[in-house]
Amino acid sequence: MSAITRAEVSHLARLSRLALRDDELDHLAAQLDQIISAVARVQEVAAEDIPPTSHALPLTNVYRTDEVRPCLTPEQALTGAPAAEEQRFRVPRILDEEA
Repeated sequence: MSAITRAEVSHLARLSRLALRDDELDHLAAQLDQIISAVARVQEVAAEDIPPTSHALPLTNVYRTDEVRPCLTPEQALTGAPAAEEQRFRVPRILDEEA
């Protein structure tokens, strides 16, 4: 595979609307070339008989089933609140908008 050139990096930068200095173009050309080479090596290893996977181990749903359980009543939940109004916690207004 041919190495990515400084001109190609400059073209990509222009398409991305990035202003890059000459030293940055040289630095990024070398880095992009390494990235492209690494991706090419991974593609060489991929075999037709190996199915694509998103995880090394099969995953199943790890969530518990929904069950109705006893919980606090509104009155119990509000017993420790410094202020309550219409079965809700009352908090200081932070916006000047009307509800």
